[in-house]
Amino acid sequence: MKLPFLVVAFSVAALFIAQPSQAQNAFTPDQVKWGPAPPFIPPGAQLAVLEGNPMADSGDFTIRLKMPDGYKIAPHTHPARENVTVISGTLKVGMGDTFDAGKMMSFGAGSFAYLDPSVHHYAGASGETVIQIHGPSPVKFNWINPADDPMKK
Repeated sequence: MKLPFLVVAFSVAALFIAQPSQAQNAFTPDQVKWGPAPPFIPPGAQLAVLEGNPMADSGDFTIRLKMPDGYKIAPHTHPARENVTVISGTLKVGMGDTFDAGKMMSFGAGSFAYLDPSVHHYAGASGETVIQIHGPSPVKFNWINPADDPMKK
């Protein structure tokens, strides 16, 4: 009885060992690899790609954005739906064409929001804030005021 079990156990173990390495598909917080945010958003934030390629022409992506206290993202839109989960800190979000801190709503850890394409919005961080964004590639920011585009500064 023990011999067949051992044969099956070793066979299963051999299958896992023989498998080619695949992209990581599960992360603990200490396994998230942070790097500088791309130049199309204001400097100071850090970005981690968890899944997919956010700059690809198609496909899905999941990223995390770590923002320092007081970080601001000027009014903008996206060409595709944006799904946002607050992991830590407080994300502040406002709607419209002009950044107005007095009209922003606060979303604490565990909050979720989605914004459909072409919704004019702006954001900021209260305390160090980490958000997770997922949706269809590519990630793109359309700045309401072209002077707010960090790539043109």
